[in-house]
Amino acid sequence: MGEFEVITEQSELEALAQTLLDEPIIAVDTEADSFYHYFDKTCLVQIATAKHAWLVDPLALGGPAELAPLAPVFASPEVCKIFHAGEYDLFVLKRDCGFTFANLFDTMISAQLLGYPAIGLAALIEHHFGIHLPKDEQRSDWSRRPLTDRQLEYAVSDVLYLIRLTEKLRKELRKAGRQEWAEAEVENLIRREWPEREFDRLGYLRIKGARSLDPVPLAVLRELFLVRDARAREIDRPPFKVLANRALLDIAQSQPADAERLGRIKGVTDLIVRRMGSDILKAVSKGVAKPHGPIPKTNTTPRRRMDRRAEKRLAKLKTWRGVRAKDLSLDPGVLCPNAALETIACGNPKDNDQLKELAGLKPWLVESFGGEILETLAGGLGDSGSGSDRSETTAEPKPAGRGRSKSRR
Repeated sequence: MGEFEVITEQSELEALAQTLLDEPIIAVDTEADSFYHYFDKTCLVQIATAKHAWLVDPLALGGPAELAPLAPVFASPEVCKIFHAGEYDLFVLKRDCGFTFANLFDTMISAQLLGYPAIGLAALIEHHFGIHLPKDEQRSDWSRRPLTDRQLEYAVSDVLYLIRLTEKLRKELRKAGRQEWAEAEVENLIRREWPEREFDRLGYLRIKGARSLDPVPLAVLRELFLVRDARAREIDRPPFKVLANRALLDIAQSQPADAERLGRIKGVTDLIVRRMGSDILKAVSKGVAKPHGPIPKTNTTPRRRMDRRAEKRLAKLKTWRGVRAKDLSLDPGVLCPNAALETIACGNPKDNDQLKELAGLKPWLVESFGGEILETLAGGLGDSGSGSDRSETTAEPKPAGRGRSKSRR
């Protein structure tokens, strides 16, 4: 494992930030503690250049807000920041530190667009370099101090090889004509904003088996859900570590009347009975006294209703996607997710301008494959059955409008 420094002082962090501003490319990762705390936070930031690595400890510095000296690095268009599956990293860094981002590269997104069958970091590092990354600290508690040597080695390994991996993936993207696809995907990630987390009072309806309960046990489940969340907030633990969903369902269905009966339920330990037994039994009584009414609608996006013509268009589009994804060695969902296909089928665009106006479509999809999509809707490519006779004619994506053709991988 390569050498690294642990940053625990503000002066060290400020010096590091100045060093990083002079680098053309750096690798970044984060570790948080959502598996162990209700109010999760950034617990470690790993950074590497081509020659050295640092582990920045925000907890030793006084909290994630003290990472402020790194803000110019993440915002700099002159420094390329490499992440692997960076969506969560950007989420916590925006939330905890208020950082803005420019000039990113995501190795997982790139691997997806190149059609790799395994896109995890460990799989990619093993494939390209024959190196086995440690996996035994994936569920580690990153909020505990001091961090163990195994935790430190695991953390630094996440960034040590990212620059070398990026060099290889960039060459493959250029060769396949997909570099612009990767850039567009990362730009979408940079622009993404996450709403502040709010407690979902209807979250109990998302517990598996909840919607099949009768009104009384469903009302009990609702009250138990609220009690569990209150306790989780109080002790700063994830709700599932306070009381498992399965135990909530069993309590809701059996409706114990006393602590002895409560303690017989699987998953309800003596400690839970001592600390939460009274509140749980009160929740049961409250639910029994006031059965649940009609189940409210949750904020889920309903599947579009389609007429027969739209369903036929969707079937044609799925046929086109399956053939095209195979041609390009891509997962069909990476090429065009089902939701995007449904949008196209319902919108039934007649030209490139109408296609661009449809919400949720990736710009690179429209640019590179818009012509094929429109031809499929018009009754062309989608009628080719299995598509086995199209291997020669579809090797290059057809551009929409002024888009240029992209070469195959």
